[in-house]
Amino acid sequence: MKAMIVPQLGGADVFEPREVEKPSPGPGQLLIRVKATSVNPIDVKVRSIALPMTPDPPSILHGDVAGIVEEVGPRAYGFIRGQEVYGCAGGIKGIDGDLPGALAEFMLVDHRLMARKPRSLDFRAAAALPLVSLTAWLALHEKVRITRGMNVLVQGGTGGVGHIAVQLAHLAGAKVFTTISSDRKAAIATELGADVAINYTTTTADEILDTNTGGRGFDIIFDTVGGEVLDGSFRMIKPQGEIITIVGANQHHLGPLYLKGATLHTVLMLVPMMYGIEPEKHGKILAKIAQLVDNKRLSPLLDEEIFGLDQVARAHQKLEEGRALGKVVITID
Repeated sequence: MKAMIVPQLGGADVFEPREVEKPSPGPGQLLIRVKATSVNPIDVKVRSIALPMTPDPPSILHGDVAGIVEEVGPRAYGFIRGQEVYGCAGGIKGIDGDLPGALAEFMLVDHRLMARKPRSLDFRAAAALPLVSLTAWLALHEKVRITRGMNVLVQGGTGGVGHIAVQLAHLAGAKVFTTISSDRKAAIATELGADVAINYTTTTADEILDTNTGGRGFDIIFDTVGGEVLDGSFRMIKPQGEIITIVGANQHHLGPLYLKGATLHTVLMLVPMMYGIEPEKHGKILAKIAQLVDNKRLSPLLDEEIFGLDQVARAHQKLEEGRALGKVVITID
């Protein structure tokens, strides 16, 4: 089968096309005929940096996949050949070794990480959802408990995770605030369900705090940006409020958080693959996401440019350079 291989860590131009052996499913596995995959920041990181989840080169990257079940291994329950499925199930170093990803014609996956894809979406749109929707769901429905009427701030409301978080917070009945960087993104965030869109390029954290909460602070802040933005979140959270971040690999002074008795949570949706913990939870969440999508209550935001398997380098460059508006998706046909 055809695959795009990372022979060694490096820049976006490191990808090489190769013919590799088509895998066969073992116990609990599905063989997926890959139709599409999306580019996430973690894919860029493991391509270029030696992290705990970076697979050993040569490797096949990308966790997000939408495709068709080609073969069903023993004890891979709940799936049959020909089903259209989606999930995030590879492209990293797993608990038992490297998990090949979706930049290939076929991909082996743990059936517990997968779900039937939303009927109302094509493969390209479905491939944009798994990692970002799992991350947003785990943050807003498991790390914290949103109740109706809460003031929730989503940092980066038109980003990959952020645009799903805005929708989920809105569906939970929260008053949703979000930070964006342009008028166009403000309009998109409002369409997704944000009540207030704030241009962070022209507004300080203290100004956001005073203007939108009267200095009291937000009940919940979901940070998808990290760095100085997370430091600003410490200043904007209310006493005993809760912050969730998905970008925590930096040094931060926790004094402002401590002095408010506030709580900081972290989310890493790769945990089931990295440590073998509750993989079945991901399949169940994705089934709920598919239902929301098919009921027209949630939708992915896609970048307009279409990439093929041979254009992986260009797709990675677009995400790295910050030129994408919505998820960057690669179709594999």
